[in-house]
Amino acid sequence: MATDREALNGRVPIGVAVGARDGASNDVTDVIEQTRVARDLGLRAVWFAQRFDWDAVGLAGVVGHAVEGIGVGTSVVPINPRHPMVVGNQAQTAQAASGGRFRLGLGLGAPALESAAFGITEDKPVLRLREYLVALRELIESGGTDFAGERVRAHPPMPTTVRGGNEVPLLVAAMGPQALRVTGELADGAIPYLAGPRTLGSFIVPRLERARPQRPVRPLQVVAGVAVVVTDRAEEVRAHAAQTMAFYESIPSYRTVLDREGARHAVDLALIGDEEYVARGLRDYVEAGVTELLVVQTDLGGPEDQRRTWRLLGELSA
Repeated sequence: MATDREALNGRVPIGVAVGARDGASNDVTDVIEQTRVARDLGLRAVWFAQRFDWDAVGLAGVVGHAVEGIGVGTSVVPINPRHPMVVGNQAQTAQAASGGRFRLGLGLGAPALESAAFGITEDKPVLRLREYLVALRELIESGGTDFAGERVRAHPPMPTTVRGGNEVPLLVAAMGPQALRVTGELADGAIPYLAGPRTLGSFIVPRLERARPQRPVRPLQVVAGVAVVVTDRAEEVRAHAAQTMAFYESIPSYRTVLDREGARHAVDLALIGDEEYVARGLRDYVEAGVTELLVVQTDLGGPEDQRRTWRLLGELSA
C-alpha cells in the first residue's frame, strides 16, 4: 500500500508564503534569497502578504524578475483602500516583470484593521467585490473601462495596458457564500485560509464550481492556505503556533469558517508533526478538491524546521 507521501507526490503544485527574516539588512534582498532556496528545493510558487510595510504586488514583480523558474503571487491584497485602476497597473507591471508567472490574490479585508488604519468602512463588501472584479478585469484585459457602479467607478482617460502583463489570473480569499458566488462568476479561483478539508470539500469547492460560467477562460483554481511545520518538537511548536494564530479567531470571517470546520482554535487546523503526519494532512486537502496548496507559517519552529518543511513540500510537489 502506498504511503501518504507517495500518494500525494506530484498531485498538486505546492508553494509557500515568504517573509523577510529577523535581522535581514534588506527585506527585498532577503526574500529573493529565500525564493531561490524555495525554487531549488522544488517548490512551485512563493506568495507575499500585503502588510503595512512592503507592497506585495511590487515585491512579487521584483522577485519574479530576479528569480526564474518559480511562480509569484499575492496572498492577499485587500481591495478596500485601493482603486482597481492602481491595482491593475501594479498587477500588469508585476506580470510583465515576472515573465507571466504572477497571480493576483485579492481579499475583502478585515474591517477593524481598515477602519483603524485608513479611516474607512465598507457596509456592502460583496457588492464592492463584484464591481471591483468587473472593473479590474476590463482594465487589465481590455486596456480600459467605463465603469460606474455604486461602490466602484473607473474611467481612465488613457489606455491601461502594460505590454507583457495583460493576462493576470485573479484569485479571491472568499469563504462566505455570497463572496464565493461572486468569485466563481468573475475570478479565476479562490485562495482561502483556515478552511479545512471538510469545509473545502462540502462548501467552498462546490459553490465555486456551481457559480462558474459555462465557458470559463481559465480552469478553476482553488489554492488552499495551510499552516505547516515539519518538526520533532510538535507540542512545543504547536503551543507557539496557538499564540501566533489566535489573532484570526477574532476576525468574523475566519471565526465563521473555523466553526464550519468544527475547529475551536485556529491552531487546530495547523499540520505540525513529522513528514508522514504532514503528508497525511495535506492529502486530505487534495482529496477535498483543491488544485494547489499554499503553505504558510513554516517558520514557527525556527530555521532548521523550516528548511525541513520546505524540503518535504518540494518533494511532494515534484
